[in-house]
Amino acid sequence: MKGQAASGSEYRTFAQNLRTLPRASWVLFGGTFINRFGMFVLPMLAFYLKRNGYTTAETGLVISAYGAGTVVTSLIGGHLADHFGRRNTIALSMFASGAAMLALSQARGYSATVVCTFLAGSAAELYRPASSALIGDLVGPGQLVLAFGLYRFAINLGFAAGPATAGFLAHRSYLYIFVADALTSFAYGVIALAALPHGARTAARQEQAGDGLRAVLADRRFVYFLLATLCLTWVDFQMLSTLAIHVDNEGFSPSQYGMLISLNGALIVVFELALTAWTARFPPQPLIALGYLLNGVGMALTGLAHTLPALAATVVVWTLGEMIYAPVAGAYVTNLAPAHLRGRYHGLLVLTYSVGSLLGPAIGTAVFARSEATLWIACGVSSVFAAVLALARPAKVESGL
Repeated sequence: MKGQAASGSEYRTFAQNLRTLPRASWVLFGGTFINRFGMFVLPMLAFYLKRNGYTTAETGLVISAYGAGTVVTSLIGGHLADHFGRRNTIALSMFASGAAMLALSQARGYSATVVCTFLAGSAAELYRPASSALIGDLVGPGQLVLAFGLYRFAINLGFAAGPATAGFLAHRSYLYIFVADALTSFAYGVIALAALPHGARTAARQEQAGDGLRAVLADRRFVYFLLATLCLTWVDFQMLSTLAIHVDNEGFSPSQYGMLISLNGALIVVFELALTAWTARFPPQPLIALGYLLNGVGMALTGLAHTLPALAATVVVWTLGEMIYAPVAGAYVTNLAPAHLRGRYHGLLVLTYSVGSLLGPAIGTAVFARSEATLWIACGVSSVFAAVLALARPAKVESGL
């Protein structure tokens, strides 16, 4: 009876927390779902390029151009979020993304395709620091973990439904995926302007050039967190590169690899919010460290997995790590950041993920080609470093701002 009462109380508290989230936060979650559901071009881009006669190497470079765009835009997006406003930055990102997708659909020639893809990546990801910063503006400290959990839920739910819809559209005409992608971006841009608040803004005259970035980097706890995240992200992105090679080497089909990746998304959609309601009660740094450790160790265990059930078990381990650390990490960064610097804090976090997405596959495949065992051991060791760095508590250096 005691256990049942506790469970009911926890459920009521969770439900009450949902009801007390501000209306604008639900607009943000809904708009994010629309945008992520409508990301039709990226999952179909390789098929589109191959259909237009590009080689595998050329296709890879075009997709890398999208990733390069996300790296470049991370700091810009954070700066705009703080100075131009969260709402305005989100709207700018959505309108620019829609225009870039339409331009990409009309690109003719390899150079034009690379440039348009780079611009599409830059525009499509410009909103991310602003969205994270706006969550911090809208939601109190006690609800941040829940809010970031709901934000991730909207993203993952959109990704779960979007690619299937993109395949349906592409089967009829590839032009449809570009137009539909653009329309969903435009729709979220209109929603943002109509229903989202500006959020905190810093007048440009309040800072000299570079002051904001120096103030962020003076926060040593945040810098240690970024280093921890970098140690983890290159490992995390093995799921899209060397994991696929390992699965293929073990004799499994692309569809079976797809099922393993889908298991990751399904676990997140079904279980992450419930797990988030539990983790929100604990200090963030130990949870982030535990999540980073499980994520990296789960990936390292791939080297010991030679059957489909064993591979599925490793996916469960590293997905559990992701579900533990991801919502908490967003809340942790928001709590570290002063309101007028939240955009730049989250911009640097996005930059770290983007760098990991570029370096991870390159590092992983290079090591894998020489020694597969070395790669998986390195993943485990790197996750230990990530966990240790995530636990660090250095003092913040006063910047004078």
